[in-house]
Amino acid sequence: MGLRTLLLGMLLALTNTSSSQDPRVQVALTLQHPVNGVSTTPDGRLFVLYARVDGSTGPMVAEWHNDSDPTPYPDAEWNSYTVGSDPTTHLIRINSLRIGPDGTLWLVDTGSPSFGQPVILPDGPKLVQVNLTTNTVKRVYNLGNVTLATSLIDDVRFNPAVSLAYITDAGAAALIVIDLESGEARRVLENDPTTKGFMPPSGEGKLMHNSQGEFQYIYADQHEVSPGGQYYYYQPCGGGMSRIKTQYLNEAYYNSSFASILSQYPEPFALTPSTGGTAIDADGYIYNSDTDRQAIIKIAPNGTWTTLVQDPRLLWVDAMWIDTHGKLWMPAAQLNRGTPFNNGTSFVQKPLYTFTIDIGVGPSPIDHT
Repeated sequence: MGLRTLLLGMLLALTNTSSSQDPRVQVALTLQHPVNGVSTTPDGRLFVLYARVDGSTGPMVAEWHNDSDPTPYPDAEWNSYTVGSDPTTHLIRINSLRIGPDGTLWLVDTGSPSFGQPVILPDGPKLVQVNLTTNTVKRVYNLGNVTLATSLIDDVRFNPAVSLAYITDAGAAALIVIDLESGEARRVLENDPTTKGFMPPSGEGKLMHNSQGEFQYIYADQHEVSPGGQYYYYQPCGGGMSRIKTQYLNEAYYNSSFASILSQYPEPFALTPSTGGTAIDADGYIYNSDTDRQAIIKIAPNGTWTTLVQDPRLLWVDAMWIDTHGKLWMPAAQLNRGTPFNNGTSFVQKPLYTFTIDIGVGPSPIDHT
């Protein structure tokens, strides 16, 4: 009788797990290592970013091929950094990749060899632009003069109307505004409550810790620009999204006096949860991953949000992507299970997956092509 009860319980558990999987969530990629970012082109090319939080080694940035192994991108040499390599011509540790509105691939290099290690200054932190036609690096924007040893430059978004880009610093809380023509950059909202937050991120119901056993705070992280370019939305990884008019952010770049009072201008936008990544669609709706509930929430332009999907497979969905076919790409990277947050031990379960869900709307026109 006890055995029958046990078997029945196991069967019910399996049935419940299966039924809790949302059929709208489709497997796009099956992976042996965590991927925390994907980016696609209208003609079908696919680029992936390997987080390497499972203790694995190899290229960080690769072009995905359905019929063969991924190839290092832009080439193997750029992906071959070791101690002593020239940091100006090698990718040290890429934290995000995305195709911009100009059709080139942009890579955010933290300049730190591994999570928690000091940034290699002045040449390590950089924004790398890659030409997708020639498959070569087009330009390198050095960020050493706006980066600290404790920085974790995280992600980039664009405002093409004014040739500016915005970068989050998740390690030394701040935003970085960079002129893509001159290459000059400025830190703003440094240690502001809106960039620093008040809680460490959480994954699967557990607050994250670093290798010393201390709470792991991750500051300004996720961000988006509204389709019309009017608003910039941003939040710490632990949640709580703010917004600021881009006119104020842009003015602070050009005017140091205004930068000193910029903290007067952000406003609360949405009480978001601990988040791995975001994306914004052509209608201005923002998609946030909920790293505790294995869910994706959808935030309206007025700040109200609903749950788009909840599925146990969505384990720490990181940097999301909306393609031209109206699909939301969701890389389930399991970052909270990785070595940086578990005293050097990886609890990542393989294989891993990148999923898609049809949202019926394309990307913001100023976000990417």
